[in-house]
Amino acid sequence: MKNNKLLTLAIETSCDETSVAVTADGREVLSNVISSQIDVHKVFGGVVPEIASRHHLENINAVFNRAMGEASVKPSEIDMIGVTKGPGLVGALLVGIATAKAFSFAWGVPLLGIHHIQGHICANYIAHKDLEPPFTALVISGGHTSIVDVTGYNECMVLGKTRDDAAGEAYDKVARVLGLPYPGGPAIDEAAKSGDPFAVKFKRVFLEKDSFDFSFSGTKTGVINYLNTERQSGRGINAADVAASFQQAIMEVVVSKAAGAAKLLKRGKLVLAGGVAANSLLRKMLKEECGRMGIKLYCPPSVLCTDNAAMIGCAAYYRYMAGERDDLALDAFAGLEL
Repeated sequence: MKNNKLLTLAIETSCDETSVAVTADGREVLSNVISSQIDVHKVFGGVVPEIASRHHLENINAVFNRAMGEASVKPSEIDMIGVTKGPGLVGALLVGIATAKAFSFAWGVPLLGIHHIQGHICANYIAHKDLEPPFTALVISGGHTSIVDVTGYNECMVLGKTRDDAAGEAYDKVARVLGLPYPGGPAIDEAAKSGDPFAVKFKRVFLEKDSFDFSFSGTKTGVINYLNTERQSGRGINAADVAASFQQAIMEVVVSKAAGAAKLLKRGKLVLAGGVAANSLLRKMLKEECGRMGIKLYCPPSVLCTDNAAMIGCAAYYRYMAGERDDLALDAFAGLEL
């Protein structure tokens, strides 16, 4: 151990970021190296699984060496290995898991497989040293949109999730039809800043009364139908207005359900997590709604919103402290439920 703190080597390769981090006692980040493949996949308008896996293989050793160097630690000082086991692209996950197993075996240290979404939630423990369970979490990303009741560091229950597209997935698809670059989330967020959020009326899908589930497919289809109608009629399209109107429709539903869940559970704390957690409108609307309801809002910085290994290291630390371990039979689970 370094300075009597437990050191975790963490690996995250669930999608298109190759990331390795070293954390101390879970919440202190000694290094957090992220190698993004955005430029590689941009030409395809989305992540190509086989290409992602190949790039993880090419990048993992260099990312590991840089993370260990930035943390100024030696293999003999590492106390545990944490790695994302799912959900994600199975080929990409396997690269990280194989690497983690090799280090665990060679160094003789415990191996801990981590749920990717649990990692996103744990990013807030790094950003907010005072944060402790219980609280309500909104996890919103390219592949997931869920409201989670977090009752302990290793215990949680999903209250609601998307029934079709995740919010980030809907953003990517709408960006594509608007001719905006990949990834769609940041592109729409930026375009919306110069648009009128009430220029076009798109559907707000709240589903059944008291449901915390989401459905974004109808809103996405509404945008596509609107664009097709306008183009066939020869009318001009204001991309900024469409982006702003789409974003407003999505976020009104997300904010209402997330804040409503926190109020219903009387948690008093709402935690934001996932790639779409960096969205400027979401943060603004949640801050206003939580302030109105007397709920304390926790948001991670942008670098901890996107996929990164530091959040996996934090989650691994709390599993380790609870006495949990995995063996070398650890496998990847593409559709792993929380």
